[in-house]
Amino acid sequence: MPIRNAWIDASAVAIRLFCFLFLVFVPGARAQKTPIYEVDPSWPKPLPNHWLMQGVPVMVTDKDDHIWVFNRPRDINVDESGAATTPPRTDCCIAAPAVLEFDTAGNLLKSWGKPGYVPGWPAEGVEKPGAGAEHAILVDREGNVWLGGSSRGDSIQKFTGDGKFLWEFGHRGPRPTPGQPPPALKQNNQDTDTFPGGIFFFDLDEDAHELYIVDQKRVLVYDMESGAFKRGWGGHGIPLSEIDNDPTPPYDWKSGPPPDQKQFAPALHCVHIANDGLVYICERGSDRVQVFTKQGKFVSSFFVHPSTPSRGPECGGPGSTTFGMCGTIYNLTFSHDAEQKYVLIADGTNDKIWIQDRKDGTVAGSIGDNGRMAGQFHWIDAIAMDSKGNIYTGEVDTGKRAQKFVLKNGDGKARLHPHE
Repeated sequence: MPIRNAWIDASAVAIRLFCFLFLVFVPGARAQKTPIYEVDPSWPKPLPNHWLMQGVPVMVTDKDDHIWVFNRPRDINVDESGAATTPPRTDCCIAAPAVLEFDTAGNLLKSWGKPGYVPGWPAEGVEKPGAGAEHAILVDREGNVWLGGSSRGDSIQKFTGDGKFLWEFGHRGPRPTPGQPPPALKQNNQDTDTFPGGIFFFDLDEDAHELYIVDQKRVLVYDMESGAFKRGWGGHGIPLSEIDNDPTPPYDWKSGPPPDQKQFAPALHCVHIANDGLVYICERGSDRVQVFTKQGKFVSSFFVHPSTPSRGPECGGPGSTTFGMCGTIYNLTFSHDAEQKYVLIADGTNDKIWIQDRKDGTVAGSIGDNGRMAGQFHWIDAIAMDSKGNIYTGEVDTGKRAQKFVLKNGDGKARLHPHE
């Protein structure tokens, strides 16, 4: 018995020592700390030429750690644009160009683009398009800039980093007839040839040469060079043929969260591919993230602050004085750790960035709140991350600004976050 007890005691000590060494030396074995951020009120630096940044629906980082902002020049109001008249009515300001490239210190490196810049520019010929205008930007490994618009007849256009037109995706729907009210759009989730309402969000899988687009109630994948359709799926991975073309019915948000329905509920507001190859879809119409394989197999889903109304008659758009916005998932990025344990979700309705576990959606924290001070948000719409884990945000409606938040508890390693 004494020998046996001694053997048991020694074994227990050995097991405890092994577990300790495993936690210390095996990568990823420690519990990943929730990221902590602090706003940098000095970013970006003032723009030249009396330029004024307008609504920022999207921004992205590139292989050189530059931050690309796609802002909407036509959002500018008359009380902001006095310097644009001839002669100038006031000392300031003029709407900044649509594409702005910054470094991590906030210096403006390049700028180009405006309504009418090339044929087919977003919301072509529309003086005040509002949210149906410039809406998506990506920068590929070669430094080419891909732009998308959310107005009828818009598509995706590809430029050099200096703004030279290279290629167009096509698949355009018809432009509205000037001076006439446009007919109501009818869903056709089986049509993969045209995008009548424009292209709000897309992502690239450059290794596979594929372009991912979210539209209506589906995810569609095309060849990123030829524009040829390859595959697609609906909510929970259902085939395109099973997606209905009916408006998503409202629900009583005061009685509980959105119904956990099988079909996607528009608007689908982002598509991003994590390091492990899983595809994340922002389903703003259900306050929900859905996760898939690249072939469209459903993996999981989780809600984001589901007590917030996601759709229905009590949803206001830009400038509404009756109702606030709806939906909690405007865009997302993945945390800086190697495993990308968390997703950081831009919620323009609650004006926060939610930090949630990437696997099960558990809320680990949040950043910001509604307000106009540095570190607060009004209608946050855009979020991106640089190679050190710092995040950059953009605001639309009357927010009209970009901000930087510095990661305070990162591991110091550089990891690029392309297309985010």
